[in-house]
Amino acid sequence: MLAALVAAGLISSGLFAVATPAVAGPATGQVAGTGTVRTGGTPLNMRRTPSSSGERAGTVANGGKVWIMCQVAADQVSGTVRTTRMWNRLANNTYVSDAYVIRTGFVVPSCSGSAPGTPSTPAAGAWARPVGAGLVSGFRTTSRPAHDGVDLGAARNTPIRAAAGGRVIRVVCNVSAGSCDVDGNRNLRGCGWYAEILHAGNVVTRYCHMVRRPAVRVGQTVARGQVIGYVGTSGSSSGPHLHFEVHTNAPPATSANAVNPIWFLRARGIAIG
Repeated sequence: MLAALVAAGLISSGLFAVATPAVAGPATGQVAGTGTVRTGGTPLNMRRTPSSSGERAGTVANGGKVWIMCQVAADQVSGTVRTTRMWNRLANNTYVSDAYVIRTGFVVPSCSGSAPGTPSTPAAGAWARPVGAGLVSGFRTTSRPAHDGVDLGAARNTPIRAAAGGRVIRVVCNVSAGSCDVDGNRNLRGCGWYAEILHAGNVVTRYCHMVRRPAVRVGQTVARGQVIGYVGTSGSSSGPHLHFEVHTNAPPATSANAVNPIWFLRARGIAIG
């Protein structure tokens, strides 16, 4: 098995500093991307299950590369890169905590099946478009590098639907002056009326510029496709649309953990644009 993975180019000298023999069989699916291990010096343990107490299957040297298939939510770990419950399933079907992995330029999909005894995470088919509208402004474009979401050009009063099941964690009026109950403009700052939903796997979605207070309350459980509010133009906005954000390794939802919603949904079989 080890020889087969080497031949497939899935193992380099940086991937294994193996202290124990024989890792699990090959993972099914497609490699989402590669990451670099940052531990501060010591090797990172690969586990047979996504748990700090799981059986060790080998190690990865500090600075070594890992081939990431998908993620599951399990034990929370405070590492050198981040504090998170997410564990990366690797191409050799072992797990490493994402708390020690630097990833850039790609979104890690949730694993369609979790290891025994671990919480479930969003899978393909568990997500949907929040509105049936096309893309009018992208994620962190050259002209708007601080734009942490995408703008979907839906008409005023279009129902906004939860992109996946979860729990409402924020209902906020966010505007630099005046009220969220009136149309906004570009001279203002803020997201207007917005809501945030916490989903499985520590994913948070944010829905901005609603026409009036969201139709949900903090602590409420919502299903995928449930109406949570209506499109408007409150806050910093030049016309009716939905500003939609996705954050991983949250809450809280911050600019640092915002990911491209187009890529995130595409990994789950949902197309926007």
